[in-house]
Amino acid sequence: MRFIGLDAGSVSVKLVILDENKNRLYSHYERHKGHPLNVALELLNSAIINSGEQRAGSKEEIDFSLSITGSAGRLIASILGIKPVNEIVAQAYSTHKLFPHIKTIIEMGGEDSKLILLGEDGRSVRDFSMNSVCAAGTGSFLDQQAERLRLTIEDFSNLALKSKRPPRVAGRCSVFAKSDMIHLQQIATPMEDIVAGLCFAVARNFKGSISRGRNIIPPLSFQGGVAANKGMVRAFKEIFGLDELFVPRDHALMGAIGAVLKNMHEDTIQYFNLSHLEDFIKSDRPAEIGYEPLADLHQSMVKTGDECLMTNYLSGNPGRIKAYLGIDVGSISTNLAVIDEKGRLLSKRYLMTAGRPIEAVMQGLTEVGGEVGDKVEIMGVGTTGSGRYMIADYVGADIVKNEITAQATAAGFIDRDVDTIFEIGGQDSKFISLKDGIVVDFEMNKACAAGTGSFLEEQAEKLSISIKGEFEQCALSAKNPCRLGERCTVFMENSLMSNLQKGVDKDDLLAGLAYSIVQNYINRVVAGKTIGENIFFQGGVAFNRSVVAAFEKYLGKKITVPPHHEVTGAIGMALIAMRHMKNQKSVSPGAPPGREIRSQKLEKLNFDTPSMMSTASRITTFKGFELSKRPY
Repeated sequence: MRFIGLDAGSVSVKLVILDENKNRLYSHYERHKGHPLNVALELLNSAIINSGEQRAGSKEEIDFSLSITGSAGRLIASILGIKPVNEIVAQAYSTHKLFPHIKTIIEMGGEDSKLILLGEDGRSVRDFSMNSVCAAGTGSFLDQQAERLRLTIEDFSNLALKSKRPPRVAGRCSVFAKSDMIHLQQIATPMEDIVAGLCFAVARNFKGSISRGRNIIPPLSFQGGVAANKGMVRAFKEIFGLDELFVPRDHALMGAIGAVLKNMHEDTIQYFNLSHLEDFIKSDRPAEIGYEPLADLHQSMVKTGDECLMTNYLSGNPGRIKAYLGIDVGSISTNLAVIDEKGRLLSKRYLMTAGRPIEAVMQGLTEVGGEVGDKVEIMGVGTTGSGRYMIADYVGADIVKNEITAQATAAGFIDRDVDTIFEIGGQDSKFISLKDGIVVDFEMNKACAAGTGSFLEEQAEKLSISIKGEFEQCALSAKNPCRLGERCTVFMENSLMSNLQKGVDKDDLLAGLAYSIVQNYINRVVAGKTIGENIFFQGGVAFNRSVVAAFEKYLGKKITVPPHHEVTGAIGMALIAMRHMKNQKSVSPGAPPGREIRSQKLEKLNFDTPSMMSTASRITTFKGFELSKRPY
């Protein structure tokens, strides 16, 4: 009799074969690349054949009993008609049998992380905790970062040990970690420090989101495929303050070993017929019914009007026109907008921040200054965005406001009746609810990029699709958009690869991604808040017509993409700067800029009143467009 333990997880399949005396005869670990059933069938067939060859010459026929665990193992077990073993039970059982001194287990695999606290007797599970639908703190997170750095996971592991001072890197989201990595590379941080920083980020995330204050009793065992990463072993020891962290030789096989040992202890014999699994794989299963195809309704949604369009009248005007500058400095893009006293847009720039906000602003000032610098007199400057305070000091801004206020101000100026704003940028998503021009509610994304532009960009890159133009064209032509659901960037990548290997049309995947970003946004950012009827969609992602169409299909509401939606934050700040300067009493140059008021209430802007049209009395502290030519 031979006893097979099979652990089919989200990333890999592990198999062990024991004899009746619990001696291991064979073991294997293989990544399934989105095909767990095929790889499991291949491994089981190979194991049976190899066992038969080892008994060649013997007339005795070998019987096999199969024990199964793992996230993908549940489906395999149901196909074969056997009862699976719970993953946590399997990990705990193998640890108790093989290493009875262990009291706590850290198990980290491709898409799952677990903390298992064993009872005093070492047999029972006293408590446990697992990761949510986020990849931070899993092997897939580290795999993706290693791929970005063009390192094998083995090189990644060895490099991490060489670091003396690991920097802090965002560990709550793969997309945010990428931004930190780009910044660290730009300031010439050694590769070993970046790699070690990622390991420490994963360990800190595990402690904060999975351990969550639980009493960790040593000794600890680190299990799962990630336990092969020496950098992670070091990071866990330092983050948890451990003198020792035990790593079993068979750390990746502990689930498979636990499943088979438990069934052997309970005298559970489970015969199986692999033809059932083979037939299931070969069977023609009906294609999943997807979402409704996306319609290109862009033309009916873009609002046009004279109040916010670029004008050509500057060239024919002999004198300098009084104007106001707004700057929106975000994590992905930096935007500048210049408006006249009637709120007409004279110049704009949408630039990539690329981890260097000051350089991006310098480039923007150079380009805008070259375009309108000799034709306008800047009377006031406002800054917003995540880098608003630093850039305010750099350019000499007169007022600083948060992004919510800036976006709402621009939308309210374009259409006084707007009641809802969806704003999606590179790494930030915002929901704003207005009533009579006043912000009455708002929300932003937390530590997840699944409802942002970076989410789409990451997936498009993996599919070798240009995010500009090609993405929307393919998505809008899809016949059966996939139901990909709400998944984090890393897990979505695995799901895409699995669907591609099943022959799913790439256009259907792209349309599914458009629906996915909408679902993430509605369920995680809006999260039950009231959505009005006059909805503006602002931010860079609004360029993508397939996402606009997905919002309309999903909500059953009309979506308006306002003109210059990619720089509405900067336009809003220019409008706020104009209001601020016209409402100020005369002050001397060099006074500190107005800081943002924490209240989210907006005064109604009436740009037709004499007070708003009068000459500004305050002298701006703006340092001029030529600032870009000076050393910083």
